Order: sequence, then structure tokens, then C-alpha cells
Amino acid sequence: MPKLNSLPKRLFPLLLASVLLLVSGIILASVGISPFASSTLRWAGILLLLPLLLVRRSLMLWTFYAMAAGVEFGADFPHTASGTHFLGDIFLRLIRVIVAPLIFATITTGIAGHNHLGGVGRVAIKSLIYFEVVTTLGLLIGVAAIDISRAGVGVQLPAPTQLSAQPATQIAPEPGWQQLVLNIFPENIAKAVAENQILQVAVFSIAFGIALARLPEPKRAPMLRVCQSLADVMLGMTRIVMYMAPIAAGAALAYTVGGMGIATLIPLLKLVGTFYAALAAFVLLVLVPILILSRIPLRAFAAAVGEPAAIGFATTTSEAALPLAMERMEAFGVPRWIVSFVIPAGYSFNLTGSSLYLSIAAIFAAQAAGVQLSAGQQILMLATLLITSKGVAGVPRAVLVVLLATANSMHIPTAPILMILGVDTLIDMGRTGMNVVGNCMASAVVARWEGALEFPSAHLPEP
Repeated sequence: MPKLNSLPKRLFPLLLASVLLLVSGIILASVGISPFASSTLRWAGILLLLPLLLVRRSLMLWTFYAMAAGVEFGADFPHTASGTHFLGDIFLRLIRVIVAPLIFATITTGIAGHNHLGGVGRVAIKSLIYFEVVTTLGLLIGVAAIDISRAGVGVQLPAPTQLSAQPATQIAPEPGWQQLVLNIFPENIAKAVAENQILQVAVFSIAFGIALARLPEPKRAPMLRVCQSLADVMLGMTRIVMYMAPIAAGAALAYTVGGMGIATLIPLLKLVGTFYAALAAFVLLVLVPILILSRIPLRAFAAAVGEPAAIGFATTTSEAALPLAMERMEAFGVPRWIVSFVIPAGYSFNLTGSSLYLSIAAIFAAQAAGVQLSAGQQILMLATLLITSKGVAGVPRAVLVVLLATANSMHIPTAPILMILGVDTLIDMGRTGMNVVGNCMASAVVARWEGALEFPSAHLPEP
């Protein structure tokens, strides 16, 4: 795959012209001059990028290109864009078909095929310790960011209604830690697969792999061959489905922008800015130092996670990036059995982007509602979020359920939380992308602690 500086010289004028047209179109739109002319300039800039993408065939670049085109399409043709959501739904359905058999096959072959019985317990303990430390740091950085920006202070709340004027008394409290532990274990594997309970499928697969490893070789070999073939087929199917990722990403953003309109996002842009500033601080202060201390090459890791993160960012669904994330981390050098355990477990215990968002959104809601939270109350809120965030599913806007439950416990009205829905898609893109990056990184770090990380890999795309 050619790098940008190796592109044919004839394409550089097109690239420069594309940038100039896009910037000119944005400037004209911002000053309210000729909406038709500004839209035409932006579309011309987008179309001029096509030759560049045809030379450098990268799923990540095509995904971001489709996102840009989707935003423009949603802004210019909102009624038509409202009918494009089904394309993203098709992509997500195809991904969900892959996830359960892929996890089952890869965990089973990893444990039973390579005799890693002794390592399963060690990896589980190391993973949980890593998850707790990193998500706690995410919560703390989120609190610091919103306390500094005070984005909720001065926000004009909508007129109170019977629902929003009252504390969230109708929201059911989050289950206790006993229920959270119980939910890890499946009562019916078919039900777990049907409901897409990733962690339950992983737990069943671990038990199945251990039981298979204890069988004599003549009885174990036939099932191992079946599981290995199943894993190879699912990875092959992942590569096929991923060709649809740019279309799904563009359709999702076209639907969102067409339905909401860009103008509705302006009043809460300070909250969006606070979140992305906190996200940048989290990467620089937490993730990068961990990678350096673990002696994991930053450039190679960025190349490995770029495409899965882009898919998660565009679709706002961590689950959509799961199969590709597992494939990329295995190519990065993380053993299959570690990848297959750590990443699915992280979908329940290591949603770093969601943790960062929850602390920001909870305190934003308190600031907007005029509720003064003492240092002790903020610590209590963090402790609550640290527990309740473990049940967040890898689907769009599931964190709002946790946020409403936390607001109920802290006697915060729901009106500010409902306001966040206006910009939640913008924030959800960033937090989902970070969830994907965080789980990929967890698998690499745990593999390094196990002394099992082998890199560099020749199978990674260029960053």
C-alpha cells in the first residue's frame, strides 16, 4: 500500500484543489452566502479526493471519506438521508452473525489446541486488574476536565415537563455486584448467542476449551479441526463484510445529520469540546505511557488499531469493530487465545471511552441543574459509575441508561441528561472509538505481561 509521500505527482494538485474547495465551501456556509454555491464547492472537493483513495486503498481512509460524504449528503438532502439507515443496520446484522461463532472457535482452539490451561487464570486476573486501573483513571480525567471547563454552568434548560422536572425516580436502580457477577455466566448458550451476550459466550467457550483440552488426543483432534476451520471461515467472512463498512459509516452519519440538523448541535458544543479534550488527555497521559512502559511500538500499534477504531467511530457500535479488532491484534502478534479472551471481556469491563464520558456527563448534568456536588459526593459518584459502567453493552447510547440510574441516586433531574441527546452522537463516536482502542491495547499489554507478544508483523496495514 503506497504512502502519501509516494503518490504520483499528478495527484497533488487534485489534493490541494480538494482541500481549497472544501475550505471555501465551509467558509461560504458559515457566513451565510449562497447555500447552493457552498454546497457545490464542498461536493466538488469531496469528489476530487476519489483519485487519491483509488491509489491508496485503505479501509480506514475509505471509511472517513464515506463519513465526510455522509455528513454532506445528510445536510443537503435530509429527507433522502432519513432513508439510508437500513444500510448501517444490514452491516451490523452481518457483524453480529459473525461474533459468537468467531469467539467460540478462537477461544476453543487457543486453549485446547495450544495447551494454555495454566495461563487462563493468570490472564483473567491480569486483565481485570488492568481494566480497573485504566477505567478508574478515565473516570478521574473526565471529572477533572468537566470541573475545569464547567461546560454545564449557564446552560439554559428546556421548559420543565412532568418527566424532566423531577429526579429520575422512575429509572430502575442498577443491579448489585452479585447480579453483575451472575450475568457473566450463561444459563443457556443458545440464549446467550441470540441476545449477543459476548462475555457469556466467552465464558462458555473457555469452559468448552478446557474440557476439550482434557480429552485424549484421538478424541480431541476431530473437534479441534472443526473449530479451527470455523475460525478460519469466520475470519474470512469478516474480511468480506468489512467491504461494506464505508457504506454503512456514510449511511449512519447521513441519517444522523439529516434527522437532527447541524444547527441543533451548537448550544452544547462546549460539552463536546470538553469530552474530546479529555479524550486527548487520556490518550497522552494514560495510554501512551502504558504503551511505552510495556515496550509496545506506538507506530505499529496505531497501524493495527486504525481500521477497527475508524469503524467503531463511524458506526458508534463497538460490536461492529470486534471481529476486525481481533484479526488485527492477532496479526500484531497477540496470541489468538489471549485476543479471544481479553477483547470480549473488555466489552463489559474495559469501556474506557464510556467511563470517561459518564463522569463528564454526570457532572455536566449536575452543573446545568444547579446541583452543587461536594468532593465527597463526586467521589461517591465515581464509585457508583465504576461499578455500574461494567454492565454497559457495546451498542449505541447504552450508557444513557447508566447515566440516568446514577442521576437517580444523586438526586439530579433528568432534563440536562435529555439535552445531551442532541450531541450524543458526536460524543458517542469518540467514546466508541476509544473503547475499541482501549480493548485492543489491553490485549497487547496482557500479552506482553505474559511474555507472549510477538511483533512486528508483516500483515499489518500501514498507518
